[in-house]
Amino acid sequence: MAKKKLSFEDSVKRLDEIVKHLESGDLPLEESLSLFEEGTCLITSCNAMLEEAEQKVSILRIGKDGSLSEEPFSGE
Repeated sequence: MAKKKLSFEDSVKRLDEIVKHLESGDLPLEESLSLFEEGTCLITSCNAMLEEAEQKVSILRIGKDGSLSEEPFSGE
């Protein structure tokens, strides 16, 4: 069964839930490992979504003559 792709916000919420469960220390080892694996997959997915969003972001700059120019976002 294929898993539904979560939005960035839902992924972050799920990661928060996973961290709380893991920090409780009450889980059996097998369940802890399963949650850890799910968490690493969610982190990878979130990073990919952030990189995609960063590529879409542009900065508009006003030139000396008052014209607008669009430049790619450098992230720095």
